[in-house]
Amino acid sequence: MSVERITIYHTNDIHSGFDTWAKLVAYIKQHKDPNSLYVDLGDHADRSHPITEATSGAGNVSLLNEAGVEYATIGNNEGITFSHDELDALYTNAQFQVLISNLFTAEGKRPRWTKPYAIHQTKNGVKIALIGATAPFKQFYHQLDWKITPPIEAIKQCVEEVRDKVDVVIVLSHLGLFRDEELAEVVEGIDVILGAHTHHVLEKGKRRYGTLIAQAGKHGAYLGKVTIDVDLKTKTVAADEAELIDPASLVEEDDATLALLDQLNQDSETALAKHIANLPRVLPVSWQEESEASQILCDALTEWCKEEIGMMNAGVLLETFTEGPVTMQDVHRSCPHPINPCVVELTGAALRSTIIRSFSTEMRTLALKGFGFRGKVLGRMIFTGIEVELDKYEQVTEVLILGKPLDLNQTYTIATLDMYTFGHLYPAIADAKKKTYYMPELLRDVLSWKLGQIWA
Repeated sequence: MSVERITIYHTNDIHSGFDTWAKLVAYIKQHKDPNSLYVDLGDHADRSHPITEATSGAGNVSLLNEAGVEYATIGNNEGITFSHDELDALYTNAQFQVLISNLFTAEGKRPRWTKPYAIHQTKNGVKIALIGATAPFKQFYHQLDWKITPPIEAIKQCVEEVRDKVDVVIVLSHLGLFRDEELAEVVEGIDVILGAHTHHVLEKGKRRYGTLIAQAGKHGAYLGKVTIDVDLKTKTVAADEAELIDPASLVEEDDATLALLDQLNQDSETALAKHIANLPRVLPVSWQEESEASQILCDALTEWCKEEIGMMNAGVLLETFTEGPVTMQDVHRSCPHPINPCVVELTGAALRSTIIRSFSTEMRTLALKGFGFRGKVLGRMIFTGIEVELDKYEQVTEVLILGKPLDLNQTYTIATLDMYTFGHLYPAIADAKKKTYYMPELLRDVLSWKLGQIWA
């Protein structure tokens, strides 16, 4: 039996969290050899970080270039938080191949900067097929003039094309652990799935239907490492195992990466110094009380969406605005979230249940992680065109819509935030049949527009 070993280093969901990045890169550079690969599984970029915001993600690509990544797929943060043109240009200077089997232009063609898969041969002769796929946020991609297709079907087609040509089949997946497990079950011929999106920490990986699934948490908390022993005669995997490397155990940092981060931070600070407004007074922000800044943003959100009523949690603003000049950097620091405006249609009954839920202690103090939210807690719900009367225990007693009692049977159109449509936060909004997303503008773009309009 002729067995050769290959090693795959992998990162996922860095989300522009660079605290450990120089350590991870140093380790990869020190240990990588001609029989190993380094791949990234998407969401390396996150517009909550000034570098990503100022460079439209190009800074992230520079960091991946320096790290020596050879293949990458994209996550939703690359795919749907940048405009069509920004994503189309994002990988112009990439020194690695982007792999996405289920992304197309609106006309059904593959973007010029992607391939569905690649076949890589290591020095010891092992042929590896790497297939990329990303989460299918269909409506978002459609509004950004892309076409996203069901990933499992796309991966299955690629596996059928490459299985007989290679020794190992690896999927670079930004689908999440549960979809990865489904993939392992329904598509034969996959040896390893390197996963992302759900931020799972799989210390030794997870085996499903003979397929090894690996994932390394988020924010650079770990570096993933998969070793694969390949029988070249039978073109089968003789053994494979996954492990996670904790950067806390590493000492050395990569000097070139540190220098690049320093330069990118300087460049970003300059780029975000653009003047937005000149405030004649302090605009306070409070997460648990009504405040002027939060009310201005809620009113602006409602106006932007061309609606009469709107609602959003106060926790989307993180910092008070001081008197004097306001720059893009100030707005970004206070409102860093990659959150889009959204309009939903709700019955009066659904709207009332949502408002009641918003005043619960659970929601006001929820330290939300995910759905685009990059704050501390959700905080109090702020309203435009909606008056809510509370008793001394802050329980909802009455709701007025544009000065009239809420009608449980009427349908209302509300300006709000896209993050409420994704899951468990406000079930009535998530279940709404009609939702309209405003893209590519983010919530902070709306705030900048309104501050500049009032106090240019």
